Amino acid sequence: MARLTLDGLGERLTRRLAGRLSRRSALARLGATVVAAPLLPVLPVARAEAAVPDSFTRNAQSKDATKCDYWRYCAIDGLLCSCCGGGVHTCPPGTQASPTSWVGTCVNPDDGKSYLIAYRDCCGATPCHTKCQCDGTQRETPLYRPQGDNDVIWCFGLTTMAYHCSTAALVGLAE
Repeated sequence: MARLTLDGLGERLTRRLAGRLSRRSALARLGATVVAAPLLPVLPVARAEAAVPDSFTRNAQSKDATKCDYWRYCAIDGLLCSCCGGGVHTCPPGTQASPTSWVGTCVNPDDGKSYLIAYRDCCGATPCHTKCQCDGTQRETPLYRPQGDNDVIWCFGLTTMAYHCSTAALVGLAE
């Protein structure tokens, strides 16, 4: 009985595989693997960490809209209009709301539900100089995904790009 060498075993396995598998089907399987691999992070396993509340959500409050820990400000970056003569969702007199906005999803500590918040810059006046400068970075997205980036001055489409302050309008329940 002849001893099988490692080379002989490898050759035999390769020939058997080549006899059963065409190049086209091998390329098809490789292509399917390459296409399916990026979808793995979308599976429910990747979302398990989303159930853990972040530091902003744990410390958020719903009483004082002039503080950076107000629940709607989880993704705001800028001066709060509630400190500059406006409100949580209204621009101060003499300014106008930008027609574009960035969005965030914040958890209301009173009911524990997540809400979609539209952050809109108020433009047309010099920046409001108060101590209400907030930089919420929870779930902030990179600059190449501008709909969730809070570092952009959103005064596009207005007569002036002069930034004054930012609002946080409640859009609705996030589902």
